[in-house]
Amino acid sequence: MTISQSTAATVNLRPDLASFFEFDVELEKQGFVGSKVLPIIDVSLQSDNPGKIPLESLLHVGETARASGSGYGRGDYKFERFVYATEEHGWEEPVDDRDKQRYANMFDAEAIATLRAQGIIARNYETRVASAIFNTSTWTGSSLTTGITNEWDDFTNAVPLTDVEAAVQKVYDGSGLKANALIVNWKVFRNLRNCDQVIERIQSLGAGDRTLAKDVTAQMLATAFDLDYVIVAGASKNGVIEGQAPTVGQIWSGEYAMVARISDSMDMRDPCIGRTFHWTGDGSALDGVIETYRDETVRSDIVRCRFESDEVVMYPQAGHLLSNITT
Repeated sequence: MTISQSTAATVNLRPDLASFFEFDVELEKQGFVGSKVLPIIDVSLQSDNPGKIPLESLLHVGETARASGSGYGRGDYKFERFVYATEEHGWEEPVDDRDKQRYANMFDAEAIATLRAQGIIARNYETRVASAIFNTSTWTGSSLTTGITNEWDDFTNAVPLTDVEAAVQKVYDGSGLKANALIVNWKVFRNLRNCDQVIERIQSLGAGDRTLAKDVTAQMLATAFDLDYVIVAGASKNGVIEGQAPTVGQIWSGEYAMVARISDSMDMRDPCIGRTFHWTGDGSALDGVIETYRDETVRSDIVRCRFESDEVVMYPQAGHLLSNITT
């Protein structure tokens, strides 16, 4: 049996190479929004069937009047089946001894390798969240999805305020929840800033008649849409393997926009579109646990990043997917 280098070698935890604050700030600059859309919650079990409260039970109106000598009304709802099972994700970057010496005066090779490994883990996580949210298999039927008439890059005829308001009403009608977020990619965000209907609303809110598209922020858009958040997903990815001609594209498609109820609470009783379940039992960390080991076959130190999670849509009714967003 062949023993891998990672098994045979001593693996060292390297928290000194991981700076959560700096890495988190860099991800935000690049437009990674996965953990905002599906907030991360730590779990003690790798897989579980904890159940979830049905939305209809949260809205239940029971008989509360009590006559003398009788009991009180009681809830008897059943938890809906709900399963998560985390999956480990990891990436390794070799730091060649020769290259480390060649570039010692230019950069810290271990730090660069760490950022590359963390970046690949983060990009894959973002892709999984985007695939879960911009998903036409989950959101089907008129109560959960709408193909808009005028694309939002048709600046004169587009009516994004009308489209989003209709979606907000659909979420409320279907779940009783108040949608608080619009999720779009960076190109759609820039298109929204040029739509006549949006500009007119922002001007009417006190921005002035000379408001330019470049002056419109995500928070100004949120105010115009009467939402708490406009979440702008800006991360890109190369769609081919290393060594081939690059095919750069956006992780979050410009064809869709999601109107949803998201949560900034760790309370599982707070209903929202979904959550990321993160298992720490095998050492995973929010920014990826960083480990190193020696591989003499390539005369390199190996930097490895690991992250274990499951990205779960919990309440599809808490979102309404808009399509046909861009021509």
